[in-house]
Amino acid sequence: MKKSTSLFLAAVVAVGMMSTSASADIKKGQKVYLKTCKACHGNGTKGAAMHTQAQWDALFANGAENMIKAHAGTKAEAEFNSEGFKSKAQDLYDFLHEYGNDSGNVPSCG
Repeated sequence: MKKSTSLFLAAVVAVGMMSTSASADIKKGQKVYLKTCKACHGNGTKGAAMHTQAQWDALFANGAENMIKAHAGTKAEAEFNSEGFKSKAQDLYDFLHEYGNDSGNVPSCG
């Protein structure tokens, strides 16, 4: 009995740690947004609410190709075509998707 209780508690801790790491991507994405997108799209609340979660899915599909196309010809084009963007795209997606206008969630960066 004691062994099964210990196993259960270990599983609960493991699940708790996984959910913490998932939110870490959102926090990283929030930092990416504030650093690279805020100047053009406003605060995180306004920026994330530009699209629904499904629209964010479409923009970031296939290596964020539609997001890159959407910024072609803008002052942000170089940023979106950089290797740095490719490494940050998943975190940015996590943030924007989490706070899309149909999610009911509001980011703390207001």
